[in-house]
Amino acid sequence: MFIKIFLTVIFLCVTIAVGIYSRKQANSVEGFVLGGRNVGGWLTAFAFGTSYFSAVVFVGYAGQFGWKYGMSSTWIGVGNAIIGSLLAWIILGRRTRLMTQHIQSRTMPDFFGTRYNDEWLRICASIIAFVFLIPYTAGVYMGISKLFEMGFGIPYEYCAITMAGLTAVYVILGGYKATAINDFIQGIIMLFGITTVIAVVLDAQGGLTNAIQEMAKVVPNADDLKMDKSGLYANFQPGDFASWFGPNPLSLLGVVILTSLGTWGLPQMVGKFYSITDESAIKRGTIISTIFAIIVAGGCYFLGGFGRLYLASAFYEEKGKFVYDNIVPMMLETLPDFLIALVILLVLSASMSTLAGLVLTSSSTMTLDLIYRDKKSEAGEVEGGEIDDIVAEKIERRKVIVMRVLIVFFIVISLMIALNPPQFIAQLMGISWGALAGAFLAPFMMGLYWKGVTRMSVWACFFWGVGLTVVNMVMGNPINPIDCGAIAMLGGFVVVVLVSILTPKMPKKTVEQIFDCYNNNNL
Repeated sequence: MFIKIFLTVIFLCVTIAVGIYSRKQANSVEGFVLGGRNVGGWLTAFAFGTSYFSAVVFVGYAGQFGWKYGMSSTWIGVGNAIIGSLLAWIILGRRTRLMTQHIQSRTMPDFFGTRYNDEWLRICASIIAFVFLIPYTAGVYMGISKLFEMGFGIPYEYCAITMAGLTAVYVILGGYKATAINDFIQGIIMLFGITTVIAVVLDAQGGLTNAIQEMAKVVPNADDLKMDKSGLYANFQPGDFASWFGPNPLSLLGVVILTSLGTWGLPQMVGKFYSITDESAIKRGTIISTIFAIIVAGGCYFLGGFGRLYLASAFYEEKGKFVYDNIVPMMLETLPDFLIALVILLVLSASMSTLAGLVLTSSSTMTLDLIYRDKKSEAGEVEGGEIDDIVAEKIERRKVIVMRVLIVFFIVISLMIALNPPQFIAQLMGISWGALAGAFLAPFMMGLYWKGVTRMSVWACFFWGVGLTVVNMVMGNPINPIDCGAIAMLGGFVVVVLVSILTPKMPKKTVEQIFDCYNNNNL
């Protein structure tokens, strides 16, 4: 226990120290939200990766999908690395940086409002982002708190409250720069932690070969079949849990799409490209981010794939309900104290970085896109003429103060949900990702590439993504939230293309001015 407490206290002290160190750069909106658009490739890559993979992945997704698909769940991690990291950086990285700087966009809702010259789009997008980032944040709280409960014996509620407070402190102090530096430190811990834990867990199962042989013998139990409403095990064959593509490849593909493609449309992920320094930083970030994802995401799902080798009775609550979120914590419960401490730091690192990104995105969106809305002209410049420097500085400080207040507000709301969670972690994340990426992914990505995207197509995609997710949730999730999210994202591209063909185009002069940033950079 001394080792666990000692390492955790050191980690938390370093985190707060970074916040204090970065506070001078967080006095302006540009500094607080984007780190002055001067964050290098290494910091951005680690910020992207640590915001991507949190306790939601390590505890919720790795446990649930490892149980459902066995060793084939590793493909989810591979998809996260190739689609969610490598292709995201290649397809979105440079174009996002160039266009957002050209039109002076600091948030994703701001991008929609300026790119499509529609203030109501910006307002609507900011509301969608704020509302649907809350369940995702609640899921992160749940994941880390369950591991703390296992490692320290501290009640779940106290863990969630403590983590909320600590995250608020360093984000409020240092803004994005503090978040990016802490993400780098936390990313190193995650890389070392996941590789060490996998080696120890496999050694406890008699090595990799023996663990695979044991997994080949496992079949779904009676409770699996009882919970299986989607026919996951309808055509199950002996050995499927140790096979390449598992018991249901099509269902597995839906999970890969949601967890990989979803990052392309999440405000807290895409926002990392806004702040990167230059072309060379993007190239470095692409490589670093992909390697990070292969190790961390691939490792998490690979580890979760061996969950069925442990006693299933340990995953049930007192009332007899099977809880997927208990799988990974129970797998790690027998580790030596030092390794349990390492795991706790691993998930604490992943979760705090994700929480920091979420609360910063949410507060900046509400402040800049709802409370203080700078109207922009077609050229992307703020209207209203010159403002006295002293007045402008006061306005900047006031915006930063409002963002800091909203960080506290956002944390409190998501914490309340986490203390009384309605669903498993994976379902919370599925609802959040489905609505956000379903609404934002297609109009954002296509808006970077296609001049023909219309305002009405963006509105239609907003209604499609949010509407499908909400209707499915209200009806009791007849479509699994994970599959529903994947449908929302892919369907968004169809919606944008069809509606853009049928509705009036934006003024050619406006579109040409926006896309001029690519001509100047020989893209």
